[in-house]
Amino acid sequence: MGQRHLGRELALKALYQLDLCGDPDLGRSLSLFFDNFPAHDKAREFARVLVRGTLAEKDVLDRHLTGVLEHWSIGRLSRIDHNILRLALFELTRLSDVPARVTMDEAIELAKRYGDRDSGQFVNGVLDRLAEQLGLKGKGDETIALEDQAVAVKSD
Repeated sequence: MGQRHLGRELALKALYQLDLCGDPDLGRSLSLFFDNFPAHDKAREFARVLVRGTLAEKDVLDRHLTGVLEHWSIGRLSRIDHNILRLALFELTRLSDVPARVTMDEAIELAKRYGDRDSGQFVNGVLDRLAEQLGLKGKGDETIALEDQAVAVKSD
């Protein structure tokens, strides 16, 4: 399992915990969290970036989510699905080094693992609409193509 994947899992768990507890001291909360969920420094740093960014922009993220939810409201979302969507949307819009496909695939995997049996499909549909609406569907495709070419050259 890659360090960024682990960082996303840690970020989801931290966001969920903060959602439930509402501790106003983010630094202290994250320190306590990482005391109980040890991980490699790279995973923890990535998780911190995701958590801090997601929380700093949660109102904007929720407005975007509200705009694409059909027959749903933010209040009806499970806390897990809501935090996965916020996290993925933050990553999609703010982390330019992560291709959209990677962000979406990772969010779907988190939803399948931590959500209910329909969460993967739900998260996929919402993120697909958001990526389309925000013009980010192809974000990073050129990076993936270059990496694929490099792999092909090495195997020749």
